[in-house]
Amino acid sequence: MTPTPRSFSHIGLSVPDLEAAVKFYSEVMGFYTIMGPTEVTEDDSDIGQMCTDVFGPGWNSLRIAHLASADRIGFELFEFDGNQAPENNLDFRRHGTFHFAIQDPDLEGLLTRIVEAGGKQRMPVREYFPDEKPYRMVYVEDPFGIVFEIYSHSYELTYSAGAYS
Repeated sequence: MTPTPRSFSHIGLSVPDLEAAVKFYSEVMGFYTIMGPTEVTEDDSDIGQMCTDVFGPGWNSLRIAHLASADRIGFELFEFDGNQAPENNLDFRRHGTFHFAIQDPDLEGLLTRIVEAGGKQRMPVREYFPDEKPYRMVYVEDPFGIVFEIYSHSYELTYSAGAYS
């Protein structure tokens, strides 16, 4: 029996400045703030115990905020005590997550807003099927060095026709 595809719920991002990240992801990316910055400490509360289960003892404290995209995908932002930026923010040869993607038909407009807010454009805007369809993409960084991709069209539309052939 083939399993049914699951829905994507949320992604957790570690940021060095929670207020600045909430501002960026709400004002620039347009995400809804569901729960503003909140402090969580290592204690016997339910959330404290859950964090100890995940991070192990000695995590001390963290700050967290919850946002959501227009299609109800959650963006959980964490500011950990002792947060450190990685040496290489796109260590693509290490296994694990190295980017996520956002869809916006006004890719160039969003790209401009990201750069104006302190983010970076990592590559030129590229077109898939330039003579056939208006599908575009670009890799960017938020102001905190988190790498993500912007697509002009849905993932299914972009890849259903064999984007690499």
